[in-house]
Amino acid sequence: MNGIRLEELSATTIVAVNKLGLKPGQEQFVSPVSYAAAAAVTPAHSAWQRVVLDEDRVVGFIHGNFDPEAQQEEFRAALWRINVDAEAQGKGVGTIAVQALIEEARRRGVNRLTVLWERGEEGPEEFFLHVGFTPIGETPYGEVIGAIDL
Repeated sequence: MNGIRLEELSATTIVAVNKLGLKPGQEQFVSPVSYAAAAAVTPAHSAWQRVVLDEDRVVGFIHGNFDPEAQQEEFRAALWRINVDAEAQGKGVGTIAVQALIEEARRRGVNRLTVLWERGEEGPEEFFLHVGFTPIGETPYGEVIGAIDL
């Protein structure tokens, strides 16, 4: 995994993103309920979507969202989704993707990046804590709100 790079999501890479495999039990944690509700009112131009490639193979996907007008703080600058192929998990792919999103947030002058996650045995909490998110609250659905102050 020494040829890791990020590219914008494209028609060429979206099929590979949709085929990323997860470890057993991870499927239920892919997208928190709150994001589905927020997506209905989020402008499409606020999305920052990148694929993570190892050489020419898609091994991950990250979706950040930047909407400074969002009513709820947790949706103003947020990590909405991160998927790393099961075979690539634990090799730094997710950390590289989150660092790229943090750099984009800084470039935009954002001072806090948030993420939502559901707790559970196969859930992403350990990863989000590892990359620097700190729990700061909960949504009405019981999801953890995590934040990184930049």
